[in-house]
Amino acid sequence: MTTLTTTPLAPLLDRLFSEADAAQPAMSAFVSDLSSEERARLMRSKTDYLDLYGRLKDLPLPVSRETGALLYMLARGARARSIVEFGTSFGISTLHLAAALRDNGGGRLITSEFEPSKIARARDNLSAGGLIDLVEIREGDALQTLSVDLPATIDLLLLDGAKALYPDVLSLVESRLRPGAFIVADNADYCPDYLKHVRAPGRGYMSTAFGGDVELSMRLG
Repeated sequence: MTTLTTTPLAPLLDRLFSEADAAQPAMSAFVSDLSSEERARLMRSKTDYLDLYGRLKDLPLPVSRETGALLYMLARGARARSIVEFGTSFGISTLHLAAALRDNGGGRLITSEFEPSKIARARDNLSAGGLIDLVEIREGDALQTLSVDLPATIDLLLLDGAKALYPDVLSLVESRLRPGAFIVADNADYCPDYLKHVRAPGRGYMSTAFGGDVELSMRLG
């Protein structure tokens, strides 16, 4: 048995994923109102994402159930004690990562979110899951919140915020990633510059597409 599969976290995650499934029609309606060109522009912009995600503030935008399980397994397998997350949203991915920290014997998860209403919901969910003590939620622009007071060594990085900022966020923590650290980037296909960086020979990563919508990378020694 694990923290992930027992009360109070297991039923909480079931409810949150069910709520996310119920919100999918609203997300689909929003997307269908945009042309493919406009959607790509918004997803790849380093400025317009504020408007985009502001319009999506009431939607959970979660990782999939499969990606959540992957995050937990990677953090457990790496015996992670120090995790950084870009893009908290309602905290579904945060719950999976914090559960791994709990089962690893403790640690610290730093997560960043710029939408105050989402921070409130994430905090409530982390409290309900009994994991809030392991998590520090930083409110604001991640390029500022994740530029200070980071652990000397980071075991896992999750990128799941504005896609165009993935290279910038990675650059903030790159020097602190330990050899063997994992980087999980959700929907990384919206950021070709990020993919070019982690897939290029000599950049210090082994990287591969995983599950259709995730780029899984490992920091080499």
